[in-house]
Amino acid sequence: MNLQSNSSSGTRKRLLAAAASVAVAGAIGLGAVTSGTVPVFADPVRVDAPQVPSFSDVVEQVSPAVVSVRVKAKFEGASDDGSGFFSGPQGFDSLPDGHPLKRFFREFRGDGDRDGERRFRRDRRDGSPRPVSQGSGFFISEDGYLVTNNHVVEGGTEFTVVTNDGKELDAKLIGTDPRTDLAVLKVDDGNKHTYVDFADDAKVRVGDWVVAVGNPFGLGGTVTAGIVSARGRDIGAGPYDDFIQIDAAVNRGNSGGPAFNLNGEVVGVNTAIFSPSGGNVGIAFAIPASTVREVVGDLMRDGTVQRGWLGVHIQPVNKDIAESLGLKSEKGALVSQTEDDGPGKKAGIAAGDVITSVDGKEVASPRELARIIGAIQPGKSVEVTLWRDGKSETVKVDLGTLPGSDKQAKAEQTAPQDANALEDLGLTVTRAEDGKGVVVTDVEPGSDAADRGIQPGDVIVAVNSRDVSNSDEVTAAVADAAKSGRKAVLVQIMRDDTSRFVALPVAKG
Repeated sequence: MNLQSNSSSGTRKRLLAAAASVAVAGAIGLGAVTSGTVPVFADPVRVDAPQVPSFSDVVEQVSPAVVSVRVKAKFEGASDDGSGFFSGPQGFDSLPDGHPLKRFFREFRGDGDRDGERRFRRDRRDGSPRPVSQGSGFFISEDGYLVTNNHVVEGGTEFTVVTNDGKELDAKLIGTDPRTDLAVLKVDDGNKHTYVDFADDAKVRVGDWVVAVGNPFGLGGTVTAGIVSARGRDIGAGPYDDFIQIDAAVNRGNSGGPAFNLNGEVVGVNTAIFSPSGGNVGIAFAIPASTVREVVGDLMRDGTVQRGWLGVHIQPVNKDIAESLGLKSEKGALVSQTEDDGPGKKAGIAAGDVITSVDGKEVASPRELARIIGAIQPGKSVEVTLWRDGKSETVKVDLGTLPGSDKQAKAEQTAPQDANALEDLGLTVTRAEDGKGVVVTDVEPGSDAADRGIQPGDVIVAVNSRDVSNSDEVTAAVADAAKSGRKAVLVQIMRDDTSRFVALPVAKG
């Protein structure tokens, strides 16, 4: 009886143990049943560290104000008067019968079908606008004014802006300023537009976060972020260079787009990149908000920009010049020449004077003087401090109006002529065999080109972002730069399959 009771008790304990094992197996899986053990899992990794601020709130607020800018232009095709390249006394029609080129041309234009040739020509000269460029821009007013780059809209006849939500709106060109590469468009659709304001870029510091919004490669609204990596950059793009350098990813199509601070204010307008490869390498340049605000205000009001004019030619003060003139530092702008009818000469400024300040603002360099004078309204009287004959003097100058680019180029003789433009650069070139660029065949010793390391065998593929394939195109790009008041052109050079940029002056003195 006791044996039976003990046996029954033991059986009950074994059943309870088995039930417990099944319960555990159901909770942790079959492996626990077969192994008879319960595994212990470690806690997942978690790092408690300071988090980088999110840009999502900024992007959400500013994106509706940023647009894509599409530009079209009308082109005139070949005429139907028989004077085209393929006809006339110098064309293929003058070749002997049976000539392979003449036979090829006849087959190309439709086996002698004159109606076919007319259709071909008519298709080439139908006058319909064709896309010529694409960039970015942003609204600065509720009623549809927007900012972009001059090089985005240059040469365009029709302008379309595409908003963040995909709407296409026609726009008209209000005005451009090639000297700062800025332009203003206007959308007149009767709607209220989300717009952004400008930051006080005087408070922008190296290391501050910036968010670039734009239309790279025509992809549509794209956001990149980085920091301000430098200030006051001069890249030889124009007489008023004062770029903010940022390392946010900026590529083709970002031109004209804004760079924002974390308050959603525009710090600058993305305009140029340095790129050995043609793509983003983390060095981009933005026009400061203060410059944009001033230029855009004039364009909206008058359609043009009026700048003060001193009427002098200037050059930097280097160590040797400073020592010879008794200056304690290499600051100021040395006057090399004065315009006969310029306000500077009328006020007594002469060659050899060093301009050290204007209305109490220190002039550190010729570039600084150009910016100071250009920001003052014509007709205003200013006090110009000079270093002359070993002492400081002050003269009062009534500023004139900066001549238009065409008149200025003629007056200062800075626009190179077609016959000697490349000689002025110190270069001799010939067409590249593949038609992409021009090959440097000779570099004049002691020239600006030689000083900047250009060598025979280098291939110039672009000048001021314009592709070139012959010397005439190089000449035209240099002439356009000079007419826009630019003192240098940015030349893209290929050497050993490596691209680099060199700034070459287009005017001296």
